Amino acid sequence: MWDYHAQKLFAGAPVVFDDKVQVQLPMLAENQHVMPVTVDARALGEVVRIVIFADLNPIPVAVEYTPLEAQAFVATRIKLDQRTPVRAAVLTADGVWHVAGDWVDAAGGGCSAPPLSRVRGDWADHLGEMRGAVWSGADVTRLRVAFRHPMDTGLVENIPVYNIERLTVSDAAGKLLARMAIHASVSEDPSFTLMLVPQVTGAISVAARDTGGLEFDGQIAPASGTRIAAALLR
Repeated sequence: MWDYHAQKLFAGAPVVFDDKVQVQLPMLAENQHVMPVTVDARALGEVVRIVIFADLNPIPVAVEYTPLEAQAFVATRIKLDQRTPVRAAVLTADGVWHVAGDWVDAAGGGCSAPPLSRVRGDWADHLGEMRGAVWSGADVTRLRVAFRHPMDTGLVENIPVYNIERLTVSDAAGKLLARMAIHASVSEDPSFTLMLVPQVTGAISVAARDTGGLEFDGQIAPASGTRIAAALLR
């Protein structure tokens, strides 16, 4: 599977396995529907793109992140359909892909079982709700944003694919800081943690769109020092 993914993702570009790409993963996914993954590629310098993928998932790519004015760091949670290598591929400005990752043991069905909100039947009651938090400090501004969304994979009978597909983060002046393409192998009720430039001033705008055409957006202002600003985004 590696050869297939390498050809599809990298299209003949140079690829190196690089421990400067730090990928934090559990050895065992206790819940195959919600497996945390953190990628820190700040040691590489100028990063153009970060791709998180699981080799043996039916939907291999989970996230395609373009940091733009943000730092090369992203954390989220993904589904695993079986034991698989989980990797991060990081494209630097010189056109080289830097890859790291590891095997994660998992029970089957993370992508092919219905989300809990579908089982409960309340998925539409909270669809699109957003919550955000900002930790603002001298060295970095950390943003965490979470959505209520079923993130349907299309692999469950009678439930078509339906997922958040795009996320953007902008500053108070409207400058785009980061953007992300999101796929259905990201966990239900997805959350994302990003590292923005230090000492962001003014409100941070977060906008998202799902495959049904629904758009979600909101703003959150950073707090000073080590305090946290948190809000229900609207």
